Amino acid sequence: MRPVVFVIILIVIALLTGGLVAHSTPVRMLLYCGMLVIFLVTFIKAEWGLYILIFSMLLSPEIVVSDTARGSLARGVTLRLEDLLLVVIGLSWLARNAVLKDIGLFLKTPLNKPILFYVIACVLATGFGVMAGRVELKTGALYVLKYCEYFIVFFMMVNHVRNRAQVKRFVLFLFLTAFIVTVIGMFQIPGGERLSAPFEGEGGEPNTFGGYLLFIGMTAAGMAIKIKDPRMRSLLLFFVLCLVPPFFFTQSRSSYLALIPAGMTLALMTEKRVIILGLVSVALLLSPLFLPSVVKQRILYTFNQPQEPDQIVIGDLRLDTSTSARLQSWKDALRDFQKHPLLGHGVTGYPFVDAQFPRVLVETGVFGLVAFLYLLYSVFRLALRHLRETEEPYCRGLITGFIAGFVGLVVHAIGVNTFIIVRIMEPFWFFVGIITVLPMLKQEGLAPAAAPIPRGRQIFTAARQFPARPRLS
Repeated sequence: MRPVVFVIILIVIALLTGGLVAHSTPVRMLLYCGMLVIFLVTFIKAEWGLYILIFSMLLSPEIVVSDTARGSLARGVTLRLEDLLLVVIGLSWLARNAVLKDIGLFLKTPLNKPILFYVIACVLATGFGVMAGRVELKTGALYVLKYCEYFIVFFMMVNHVRNRAQVKRFVLFLFLTAFIVTVIGMFQIPGGERLSAPFEGEGGEPNTFGGYLLFIGMTAAGMAIKIKDPRMRSLLLFFVLCLVPPFFFTQSRSSYLALIPAGMTLALMTEKRVIILGLVSVALLLSPLFLPSVVKQRILYTFNQPQEPDQIVIGDLRLDTSTSARLQSWKDALRDFQKHPLLGHGVTGYPFVDAQFPRVLVETGVFGLVAFLYLLYSVFRLALRHLRETEEPYCRGLITGFIAGFVGLVVHAIGVNTFIIVRIMEPFWFFVGIITVLPMLKQEGLAPAAAPIPRGRQIFTAARQFPARPRLS
């Protein structure tokens, strides 16, 4: 029976290939072949597919699939190469789970319920928006699917990380990708333009690049503080220093603002927190003396822009048009969400709002905002709990840096749609997945990478079996 099925599969593949060759250009055929190779590679060795995905996060071009002035789509609906790769790798992951039934599809973690609530809120809000005519079905569905991509990254990481050696490899490749885009960014500095990540399309997204560099830099800095190996610490400090020039030359004021609480959080979690906090405070006070002039001009531009229409005036201060537009979007969102307070207008059912929290409120209502805040709180609580349960310097450093970067992203989200930006969220959820499984890796030790995790194993159950939690140093 099996030979017959195998022959049928080969015939189907041959027919599909013939049809594609007859109706596709050579470029598309190369793309299809590349996707097939990645599918097979991921099926054979899932870790290799994740490495490919890591490099594609910041090094893949975008494709505008539609453009309309309606709602939040004034900037168009864009897809990037990693979106296609994630679909291919996700399908390969599902196929692998179907064949190797003992791997398990979605492991139970403390984040499953918050993720489910947020996804349900987005789906319900968008569904009602489609029925009411506020949301275009295709566009709303694309945006919701893109939001769900990040959670697929999380579950793939949770399912495939087996030991600390894998964790170190994944972190190395994440940092290596950041170093590559940092070098590319340095070459853009002489041009005088605001820096953005590669392949961002026309205009770029400096705020996105700034948030990404902030998160990666804080994670690396946390590891440098906690790790005892002098050589690794020196490499991490060198990496952080390389991130600084591109970060400043993004001229992203939201990123500059987020750097302050992120740095303070990192200082509070060090052993000599009083000394470090003092040094950070002095550095902030003296920063006008050593910051690049372009950075100081960008900050001062907030208050000294020449008079323009629609500027907000607060006392004697006149805010620039960009800051004024963000404050006005907060005001409009808080006013208009009351028209549909429970489930909002639906994802993409309201004009573009370039700030995360009012956008979530106006698009998904109170239900969606509560689910979103619950998800953020659950991530923070999980990281803080695992920090208390972890003694190894590498793991403590990784979690410490993640917490500082997470605090920075929350502040960054005041003026940017941080938690729906693919180039920030894919690395973020990679790290969330790593941190989620750290206690299980601690309990199991250096298990072989090929050893499958039993179906339905609960990570939070394994965490409860640890020794008493040490106090935070």
